[in-house]
Amino acid sequence: MPVFVKSYEHARGIIDGEHEARTRATIMERLELSQDLARDILAQARSKGASQGDVVTVESDSFFVTVRLGEIEKVSQAQEKRLGLRLFFVASSATASTSDISRGSIERLIDDTCVMARSTAQDKHSGLPAPEEFARSFPDLDLCDDIGRTLSVEERTRLALEAEKTALGFDSRITNSEGAEFSNQVSRVIYANSHDFSGEYQGSTYSLSVVPVAALNGSMQRDYWYSSHRKFSRLESPESIGKRAAARALRRLGARKIKTRELPVVFEPEIAATLLRHLSTALSGYSLYKGASFLVGKLGCKVASDLVTVIDDGTIPAALGSKPFDGEGLPTRKKTVVEKGVLQSYLLDTYSGRKLGYPSTGNAARSVGEPPGVAPTNFYLSPGSHSPEKIIASVEEGFYVTELIGFGVNLVTGDYSRGAAGIWIEKGELAYPVEEVTIAGNLKDILLNIEMLGNDLEMRDRISAPTVKISRMTVAGN
Repeated sequence: MPVFVKSYEHARGIIDGEHEARTRATIMERLELSQDLARDILAQARSKGASQGDVVTVESDSFFVTVRLGEIEKVSQAQEKRLGLRLFFVASSATASTSDISRGSIERLIDDTCVMARSTAQDKHSGLPAPEEFARSFPDLDLCDDIGRTLSVEERTRLALEAEKTALGFDSRITNSEGAEFSNQVSRVIYANSHDFSGEYQGSTYSLSVVPVAALNGSMQRDYWYSSHRKFSRLESPESIGKRAAARALRRLGARKIKTRELPVVFEPEIAATLLRHLSTALSGYSLYKGASFLVGKLGCKVASDLVTVIDDGTIPAALGSKPFDGEGLPTRKKTVVEKGVLQSYLLDTYSGRKLGYPSTGNAARSVGEPPGVAPTNFYLSPGSHSPEKIIASVEEGFYVTELIGFGVNLVTGDYSRGAAGIWIEKGELAYPVEEVTIAGNLKDILLNIEMLGNDLEMRDRISAPTVKISRMTVAGN
């Protein structure tokens, strides 16, 4: 749990105390997470009648600190180990997990999982992938930067303090802050199954963000900026993040309301990425076989503008969504999901693929205590040839969206309606801020009406997009 602190010394004492507690814990009979341990667990499960099974373990070392107005608010450091076991008795299965990696705990976990698996209903689609489908090699994707373990509490805290200090000093109208945060995590993932597959990889993430508040004539506006990367050296500087966040907050001052009308809408990259999030959910095998997607039966059909090509690629070096194999041990790969507007592929794991009659696409995602699900890896909209400035200049009158509020998307029908804020476009220029509006349409039409794509794609997250211009949407105001 996060711990409230008052000073660097207090923070240092908390973390030193946690280290001592972990050291005392090692005196107990605790096992080291390894591929050998995973294989041993599966052998024990087979001796108790399990026909198939897999084990996933995660070992992580995480840290975060939040500051506000120059003072530390929270600091936390944690080392965690978790082990998940999934067992099959022919076509019935169960999954369980533990954070107690001791011999007795694991023996109980095996026994309990066997009991649960025997008692669940049979499902002909369940089971591990075929042996020939598993990854045969593990490419080095440069996913881990271990420098986080060597950074002191003071160094990590200073990054958050500097980002906030820069934002507060950017302009006299920046009068407050909702805080800044630095976090990092280094993780090790091991996966093994009863088809003699085993593998592991390590990964790291670093993130720095700040949320300043601007005020003018009694009105206040907040905005944010962040940087996230697997490599500490690739983070944007605290000064750059602070300045960008402050500028974004300032541009929202003096926001107006507008009258309802239909006109072109431009999504900045962070907002355009939300369209891809909706698309990835609609493409998930679980949404499809449940009939909860507007893309059911659309494979091979035109679903978007000719400008739209969407890629899912888990092999990009150092990218946040990359990994050498998915949650079932299948290799990740680069695949074209939408090509020039035509739907080419769904996103599937083994189970959802069997339900739909297709092979897995290597998109199984597994949390320790749950059976596999589906998730994209690095899912992005291929960039176009236009600068953001040129896209804005193409709009005589329209709306540039910088924030979305609430969740008003029906993935069964595609109906889309969300609160929004942004900047009004007049005669090809950003004119004044706008708030308290709703943008509405249908995802089917929105994707087909993409008219221009920016050249400003940055892989800042697992799901990314450039600036997107949609030829027409309803913008509802007064």
